[in-house]
Amino acid sequence: MSFALRLHAPMVLPCDPGCSVIRDAVVDIDEDGRIAYCGPRTEAPERPHDGDVRECGGILMPGLINAHAHSPMTLLRGMGGDLPLLRWLREVIWPAEARLRPSDIRAGMELGCVEMLRAGVTTSAEMYFDGEAVVDAALAVGSRVVYGAAVIATPELDKLGGWQGLVDNMSRWIDADGLRFGPGERVELAYGPHSAYTLPPEALQTIGEHAQERGALVHTHVAETLAEDVEQRKQYGSVPALLEKLGVLDGRVLAAHGVHLSDDDIALFARRGVGVAHCPGSNAKLASGTARLVDLLAAGVPVGLGTDGPSSNDDLDLWEEVQLAGLFARTTTGDATALTAGAALLAATRGGAEALHRDDIGALEPGRWADIVHIDVDNPAFATGLDVPDEQIVANVVWAAGSRCVRDAWVAGDQVLRDREPTQVDRRAVQAAARTAAQHIRG
Repeated sequence: MSFALRLHAPMVLPCDPGCSVIRDAVVDIDEDGRIAYCGPRTEAPERPHDGDVRECGGILMPGLINAHAHSPMTLLRGMGGDLPLLRWLREVIWPAEARLRPSDIRAGMELGCVEMLRAGVTTSAEMYFDGEAVVDAALAVGSRVVYGAAVIATPELDKLGGWQGLVDNMSRWIDADGLRFGPGERVELAYGPHSAYTLPPEALQTIGEHAQERGALVHTHVAETLAEDVEQRKQYGSVPALLEKLGVLDGRVLAAHGVHLSDDDIALFARRGVGVAHCPGSNAKLASGTARLVDLLAAGVPVGLGTDGPSSNDDLDLWEEVQLAGLFARTTTGDATALTAGAALLAATRGGAEALHRDDIGALEPGRWADIVHIDVDNPAFATGLDVPDEQIVANVVWAAGSRCVRDAWVAGDQVLRDREPTQVDRRAVQAAARTAAQHIRG
């Protein structure tokens, strides 16, 4: 078996279902940027004469997956930070977003991608406007993106056209370029209806039909707060029940937040294979509540973790969500075993892929894309070293390490972060462009 690049490390966390630990391990990457082998060095295929081998001290693991984000909102960070969700959206965020130009969105997205790479996040599921700007920014930085074109009906955003026009535009884009494209299939296109409370039922039904015709993901907010969908609950019982009635759940669906789901809603999502993006940090900051993570996982619902927008979190550090997910699960259940360190780590990797209905990212397994993060253990978080039991290694990665230990990252086999600096763009130039764009928004 040939490979283009072999990464050798003292330890690999492949994020298989058992969250195993492989010592003295290698990860082989083929010429297409996919994983050819992941396992013990002693069992690795013979090294070809032209294969590049790199020594990585520390730990290799899959890149994290941010299952729900609005990353261009880096430009809006700190605005309206002490308001509840609906007032924050209507009084601050939507008016500010109405002033965004495509160049501003690109600047904000580039900054978001850089921030995420430095936190070990190689894939993000984005819901936003001006898709070409979002996609171009991700490709420039080298990140992987699942872009859902935001569809919303609100007077503040009328300049973007009616919901039907937004849907038709995304359908034409998918028909022209396909669902996935770019180097290493870095881009996946999707539909992003904002929510049931900002769109009429006919819009949701139409979006479901367009998505199913193309095999595309529908990425939408569901049951984030108690106040947002009162009318929908009165008429249909719940937003999940509404989406079921409209046929939206017949396809690939990612429900962001899912804070206020009933037992029936959870059972429906499990039956329909709907993924949930759990965003504990944003939900806590906006006092929306916390999703029933333990119940969702027990029911078999695919659950990933998301940061939400960087203006409501206020960062894109998914490691914080890993820790918060574990802490809130234990606090709400009163059970210190409710979510293990391994389960929390899988939610940010393999679980994120499952929530996105993907089987080609989220784990270091042959055939999946080589989206890999290198964790530096020359840090107080690993004061005990690596010669400790496996469960202690995983616990230290989850509870102690965090983004400060991320050193390098590869996407589809291409190194996009080296010694904590992006390789495809100049970080300081990206930050300067974002500052200029933010000044325009403030007027």
